[in-house]
Amino acid sequence: MDAISLEVFKNALSGIAEEMNAVLVRTAFSPNIKERRDCSCALFDRDGQLVAQSESIPVHLGAMPFSVAEAIRALSDTIEPGDVIVLNDPFRGGAHLPDITFVTPIFAQEILMGFAANRAHHADIGGMRPGSIAADATEIYQEGLRIPPVKLWRAGSLESDLLALILSNTRTPREREADLRAQFAANERGCRRLLELLPVGAQHAAPLHTQFAELLDYSERRMRHELQKIPIGTYTAKEALDDDSQICVRVTLSQSDVIVDFSGTAPQIERPLNAVFAVTASAVYYTLRALTDSEIPPNAGCYRPIQIIAPEGTLVNARPPAPVVGGNLEVSQRLVDVLLRALAPALPQRVPAASQGTMNSLSFGGANPRTGEPFTFYETLAGGQGARPTKDGLHAIHSHMTNTLNTPIEVLESVYPLRVERYEIRAGSGGRGRYRGGDGLRRDIRALARVTVSLLADRRRRPPYGLAGGEPGACGEDRIIRGDHKIPIEEQSTHTLEPDDIFSVRTPGGGGYGEP
Repeated sequence: MDAISLEVFKNALSGIAEEMNAVLVRTAFSPNIKERRDCSCALFDRDGQLVAQSESIPVHLGAMPFSVAEAIRALSDTIEPGDVIVLNDPFRGGAHLPDITFVTPIFAQEILMGFAANRAHHADIGGMRPGSIAADATEIYQEGLRIPPVKLWRAGSLESDLLALILSNTRTPREREADLRAQFAANERGCRRLLELLPVGAQHAAPLHTQFAELLDYSERRMRHELQKIPIGTYTAKEALDDDSQICVRVTLSQSDVIVDFSGTAPQIERPLNAVFAVTASAVYYTLRALTDSEIPPNAGCYRPIQIIAPEGTLVNARPPAPVVGGNLEVSQRLVDVLLRALAPALPQRVPAASQGTMNSLSFGGANPRTGEPFTFYETLAGGQGARPTKDGLHAIHSHMTNTLNTPIEVLESVYPLRVERYEIRAGSGGRGRYRGGDGLRRDIRALARVTVSLLADRRRRPPYGLAGGEPGACGEDRIIRGDHKIPIEEQSTHTLEPDDIFSVRTPGGGGYGEP
């Protein structure tokens, strides 16, 4: 294609992915998807290569190709028009169990053109704790229902027995069914819009695949050109989680390729802070895209120059039955931190100081006294962005691997037996420097009924680092306020709140940049 046609085609595909995401957000029922927009959509070619994505959640989008690949591998011989494949198994392309992926094949006159896919975080998928964020899990079986690649729709017909099985394993079946149907609708929109790009007649299938291939090759050329701008060499760094589990990385840059090697990283642990390979890959892809030209189309071609080495059985490539819910949430953020730290000497004018380095995941659950029915509420809390080489960091923002909104107070209070007592910038929590790190936030939530709350967070003992002489940001702090008592709590823990108890989360600030 000529340059203009390629640009038109690229934007047509990204427009389809964005429209899919809009359909998913508008038709979903749960506040986590409808309000926080904890979902992502993408298009793939017939071989399962990513060709376009919505601009939504990095940890979803980098990992989604692995889900599509597993769906094709498991069911390629039986895929037919009208099928919809569903999965969430972290060890078969997923990330963590609350993230359910839909994969829909796109056919034109019985010729496979590609796939539409989306991933959405469901506020409960079973498990030992409401919200399926079990901070005390020691194996994946405690984290919820594990779904391998299976057909939820077969030749256009809903597999009602399978749907009943899924809904029987969640505390909030009506909400889950509504969100699942929203995911179905999003993929249907993607299928229809992609077929509208085709001239009439199946004989035009071959040109579409050629266009896909040209777009992927174009992204590869652009990425290799950007990698050539980074000084050749080997760059290393280490980061440790609050429990002292260490993440090690060695980044080797050659002429136009990069090898990212996590050898030396700590073995997987019997706590929910393990990442599967798909999550690790998504963090690598995100970081290298963020440090190169943002105009490069994000697709499989963009990632061809990147080789990832992640030894099995470690914190960054866990094997069953490791619990993994926090790998998607916490380890993914710290992977970005360690990669940026390694590459800071190579790109001192592009790499920022560490952002908060955690998602501060909260999940509440119990019986809603207004309805008498179970409820689950899930949310991640923003924090300080790391200061940049020429600017301060931003306050109270979701950074790096998460890109959600907050849950509006009006929605939270109208749907759940909870009340937000305090929501404010945590002034002074950003690290000092020539450019100051962004401040975290404070969110105090009062229970209006007896509820269970789980917190899964990090950066409570090891602060976000500063760069070039900048000071670290403040660590996070968490407590339960019960009357006149303020009870400090662990960053990964589960608690029972009685009516009028307040759960208070103070998120970390970002690191500073440059001498103060």
